[in-house]
Amino acid sequence: MGEEEESIEQAAAARRERLRALKAAQELLNAPEEQDKLEDADSTMEEENPSMKFRNYLPHDKELQEGKLAPPVLPKFEDPVAVAPPPSEEKEDPFVNIAPKKPNWDLRRDVQKKLDKLERRTQKAIFKLMEEQQKANLLAEDEHVSED
Repeated sequence: MGEEEESIEQAAAARRERLRALKAAQELLNAPEEQDKLEDADSTMEEENPSMKFRNYLPHDKELQEGKLAPPVLPKFEDPVAVAPPPSEEKEDPFVNIAPKKPNWDLRRDVQKKLDKLERRTQKAIFKLMEEQQKANLLAEDEHVSED
């Protein structure tokens, strides 16, 4: 048991040393960035006029108008869906040709003669009514003229 405890302690000590080495390496890597940040902060504090950027507001003060930024130029949006539809191969379904395009085509074919005859009679009746109405108007005008 004593040997096992010593090996565990040695492994823990080695692990601690590796962690310390990693921390030291990490600090060395971060140190230049922190120094740059500190130098930037010092230089900005030394400036008397803070730099203001106005994107959507136009100030009335002439000095502040210099901080007005130009509006950003947005790239033209191209709708990928509307650009070009994929080429579709037009394959006709063979069953479409079997079925009629209009389901009542045979009824129309059988009744077409009767419909034509009915249409001629309708036109004659409309013409006859118009003639009668025109005669009635002429009689009414004649009576109106004869009364005067």
